[in-house]
Order: sequence, then structure tokens, then C-alpha cells
Amino acid sequence: MADLNDNIRILKGVGNTRAKALEKLGVHTLGDLLGYFPRAYEDRRTSYAIAEAPLDTPVCVRAMAASWPTASFVRRGMELLKLRAVDETGSVDITWFNQNFLKAQFVPGETYIFYGRLVQNGRRLTMANPVFEREARQGTVTGRILPIYRLTAGVTQKLMLSAVAQALDACGGTVPDVLPASVADRLQLAQAPYAYRNIHFPRDDQALEQARRRLVFEELFVLAAALGQMRRDRTASGGRLIRPAPMDEFWAALPYRPTGAQVRAVNEALADMASGRPMSRLLQGDVGSGKTLVAAALIWQCAQNGLQAAFMAPTEILADQHYKNLTALLGPMGVRLVKLTGSMKASEKRNTNELLQAGLVNAAVGTHALIGAGVAFRDLGLVITDEQHRFGVEQRSALAGKGARPHVLVMSATPIPRTLALIIYGDLDISVLDELPPGRQKVDTFALGEDMRQRIWRFVRRLVGEGRQVFVVCPMVEDSEELPASVKSAERYAKQLQTEVFPDLRISCVHGKMKARDKDRIMAAFAAGETDILVSTTVIEVGVDVPNAALMIVENADRFGLSQLHQLRGRVGRGQHKSYCVLFSDAQGQEARSRLAIMTRTNDGFLIAEEDLRLRGPGDFFGSRQHGLPQMHVADLSGDMRVLKQAQAEAQALLAADPALERPENRPLRERIAALFDLHGDTFN
Repeated sequence: MADLNDNIRILKGVGNTRAKALEKLGVHTLGDLLGYFPRAYEDRRTSYAIAEAPLDTPVCVRAMAASWPTASFVRRGMELLKLRAVDETGSVDITWFNQNFLKAQFVPGETYIFYGRLVQNGRRLTMANPVFEREARQGTVTGRILPIYRLTAGVTQKLMLSAVAQALDACGGTVPDVLPASVADRLQLAQAPYAYRNIHFPRDDQALEQARRRLVFEELFVLAAALGQMRRDRTASGGRLIRPAPMDEFWAALPYRPTGAQVRAVNEALADMASGRPMSRLLQGDVGSGKTLVAAALIWQCAQNGLQAAFMAPTEILADQHYKNLTALLGPMGVRLVKLTGSMKASEKRNTNELLQAGLVNAAVGTHALIGAGVAFRDLGLVITDEQHRFGVEQRSALAGKGARPHVLVMSATPIPRTLALIIYGDLDISVLDELPPGRQKVDTFALGEDMRQRIWRFVRRLVGEGRQVFVVCPMVEDSEELPASVKSAERYAKQLQTEVFPDLRISCVHGKMKARDKDRIMAAFAAGETDILVSTTVIEVGVDVPNAALMIVENADRFGLSQLHQLRGRVGRGQHKSYCVLFSDAQGQEARSRLAIMTRTNDGFLIAEEDLRLRGPGDFFGSRQHGLPQMHVADLSGDMRVLKQAQAEAQALLAADPALERPENRPLRERIAALFDLHGDTFN
């Protein structure tokens, strides 16, 4: 009998070439193949008579071959195979393109089931390129619920159907059951072998639902148990005990009143830091919600306790901005900060390291340079990472490793749906800043087509004439032969705007392929008001504040995720001036228009994030794999919230009874969790 760990090359019809193509899908073994679930299903169980079949939708038609198929050449490289099929209600003319080999598969007088799209052409019914099989032998591509798989070059649906069927027959009965029998029985969940067979080849609707319910629960249960073990490991060792100084002095020293959400977040973090356990908390807030103030309060508390803090940002631009803001807030309170980034001179880095090691400064603000081998703190008590999804766990751990069990605060300006946060940050405590500080501007947003272009250019001139500045964001750095000419690139578009549209205005361009010092120089010039229009890629999604910028224009906006568009919109409205966001798109699809319409209706990042998750799914939510979310194979995080809560409750109960999963019946679960950590390495949060 075959083993789940056997290579897919043992399957009939899968040689080296096809195996390499399957490996691009992450399928290396028979076990991988069984875990490669269909993306959709087509119900091909109902067959229609020709005259009764619905038009313009995929449908099964039962009809008899009226004659032998005929082949004809239309032009070089184009050959047609035509067949007339009939029944007692009518006839249909069927055409295949460049598939002359099918000619021998038809016999006049035989009845076939054809699956395709029936189209009315004048008085004739036609069907192009249907799949088919003899009525007497149906059950392979018709007469069943057919799974549809995600494919890649060199992998066809036919190959997937054959390979999965072979794998199920070879070792489908040996799939390990990671759910404790007591849990499966109590929740009336199907057994693993049954679930795997029916998720691929469902016997009927009920079997498919039973299979999906079981596998969704299993996937979320394993994840919840893994995160529960991470939380247990984190809290097992003691943390630095910080005795909170009264906050009245800190709040009174501020030039403005904090929001209720900021006060609540600070108090939640201080309770963690005073508990004797190491804090591991996510501070989540929309653009401009005031996360920096919360970080400042915790740094101040560390200073009052004689401990140091480290604040790590993903870019030098952001690190410099945080350093300036934190110094402005904390400097007058006697808290001394230093900056440490990769572009600093060796002598500056050496001097900064000496100050940190001697304990002469209270906090360091910097980039990845903070985790350098030569950087040491005298007594590190708090680690803060900003835009945390841009860092892997190893990077955050390396910074935390420079102290003795320091407290950890991770901050994110990307609003994350509660459903997704429960998974990604299941081992963290969460504070949410759900209020905006006074003075934040609501940004009016418009989704427009090319017919409004000239009107917007006149609006740009008016704003610049009033002394304001403008962002223009493009989806690409440079032109690509693989994409339509209508997709704008930052470099070419900046030149076009300068020469053809605004020759009298000051236009600059910034993108991710530039050297860090060049990006910083251009951004600094824009922030200083030396540039009227900054054309860029999403490199400015997280960047320096420009309170004078009052208009954000996003080109080809349909090519961005909603959460990314929201982040870009957050670059304006940061000062006293009325601000606007214009989303240009000529996408004709209803879905694309509906997505952009959401941006015009709300400025609430959490509502936008929920919609983004629903439309795009969690795998694409951040546009990168750094967010630490293991790929969901069957669970739908936007729709399986109830199952998620159920899985978390069951996982918590199991870990309470067997924290290390040492009981024999929990061994399969322990092994699955170990495989999960091995697979996702330093990106699993």
C-alpha cells in the first residue's frame, strides 16, 4: 500500500515534467495531493433535452450524434471539427477548435452527454468546445459533482482528477485523524478518510457539506491549538516587573488631550507589564488613530523604572519620523532617545551603541539596524515594532533577545478584521484604537473614469495654486510588456505629467527600486514643500507625514486591494486643509466598480478591511506572506466565524487537560502542529 509521504511520481500519468509542474502548486507527495482541495465545484448531474436546456450557461445536454463529425481547415493553425447532435426536441451544431483527434470518438446513432454553453445563433443552437462522454459511460466528466482545481502551466483538470483519484485509492484510508475522538463525536463530525474522499469527489450535496464541515473545523482547530501552545510557551516564563508610575504627570505634559481609546490601550498594556508575565500585545489602529502616543507612554513608563526601550520601524523614512515625533513628545519630560539606522556613519553607530550599553539613553528608535550583532542594551525592558506584518518572527525575536524577557508591543496601522486578527494574532492580546484624535480630516473620495481626467487636472492646478501638494500613485515602477499600456508606471508617468500636463509645476518621482538615501531625499523635499506633485508607487503607503498634502490620486485603482487604497488615502488629510482622494479606473467589471464604490462610502478602515477580506480572501489580504497567516486550504475566514470560535473553545479545553499534547490520542495533533511550524518557519506569528 502506498504511503502519504510517497512522491507523486509513483502515480500513473505523472512523470518528471508533470511532477515539476505540480510542485509549483506545492504538491510533492500523495499527502500534499490529498490536501490540495478543489477551489469550486460544478454540478453536472442534471441532463437536459436540447429544447429545454437553459441558454448561455454551462449545462449538460443529452443528444445523439446524427452523423460522422466533419473536419475543415479555416486557415493555417485553425482547424474545425463539427458535429450535429439531435434529440426528439431539436438539434445543436457543436464545434471544436483544433481537436481533430476527437473525430474517432463519435459513432452516428450513439447518445452522448455534452457539457458546455448552449448559444442561440439566429434559428440555430450552437455549442463550442464541450466536454462529453457516452451516456452509457457517464460519471467521469458528467453525471456528477465535479471538483475544479487551481491549476498552473502543465497541469490540467484531467490530470488533477486522475492523480487525486489514484491517491485516494492508494492511501486515502490512512489519513491521520488529528481530532480527538471525543471532539469529533460530540460535534458529530465525519471521519477523516470520509471527509477527504468527499471533499474531492462528493457523493452528493450532503456528503460535500459533511466533508467541508469536518475539514474546516479541523483546519481551524489545529491552528487554534498551535497558537494556544505558543501562548502557553510565552507566558510560562516570568517577565520584567514594571511598577507603573502614576500617569497623571504624563498626560498633563501633553500638548493635547488623549482619546479614550488611547488611555484604555495604555492601561491595558501597563496591566500586562505589571503582571509579572511578559507582555505580548498587538496595538491595532486605523491611519492617524494615535498609536505613537501609546508607544510614548510605555517608553516613559520604562524610563521611570530605569529600563530601556527599543522601537523598530520597517523603513528609514518611518524610523526618522517616529524618532522626531517621540523626541518632541518625550524630550521635554526628560526621556532621552537615540536613532539607529543602516545609513548612519560608522562613527555615529558606534557612539549610539556606547550610549545604549552604558545606559545613558532611555530608548533607541531605528530600523533593522537595531538587531545588528554589535548592538547591545544595558537593560532592555520593552520592544516595540511598527507595521509589524512587515517583520518576520525571527527579526522581532532577535530584537527581544537583546534583553531579559522584555515586554513586546507590536503595532499595525493596517486595520485587520476581527476574524483575521483572531487567527493571525491568536497568541497575542489585542488593543484597538477605535477613535480618531480631534482635528483629523475626513477625506472625500471619488471613483472616476478617464472622462473626468481634465477636470481633475484643473482641480490639481487650483489646489497647487492655493499652496497645497498632491500625491499621484501608480501600480508599477516601470513599463511592462506583459501588461496593457493603460497600466501606468511611475517613472514614465512622472515624465509625461512634467512635459505634457504640468510643465510649470515641480514634479518628482519615488519608488521602491531607488536607493534608500535617494528615496529619503525626495520624500524629505516633498515634506518640506519643495515639490508640488509626488508621483510614486505604494512605497509611500507607510511614510513621512506631509500635512500640506491635500489630494491623493491613485491610477489604475482597480489593481490595488481595498485596504491598500485605504492606507494610501491616509497619506492625506493629516493637516488642517480639506483633503480629497481620487481613484481613477476604467475597469468595466461590476465587481471592480463595486469594490471602488466601497471606498467612496466610508472612511472606516475596519469596515473596509472586512470587505477586503470577503472579496480577496486572507492569503492576499496584505499582498505578502509576511503577515504570518498559514494558507487556509478549506476554511473561509470571512464566513466561518462561528466554526472558528467553536474550534478555539475546543482547542482551549484540550490544552487545559493536556498542555503538551502528550497523551497517545493527541499524538497526531502534536505532529500536525510541529509540521505547521516547520512549514511556516519565521513567518508564523
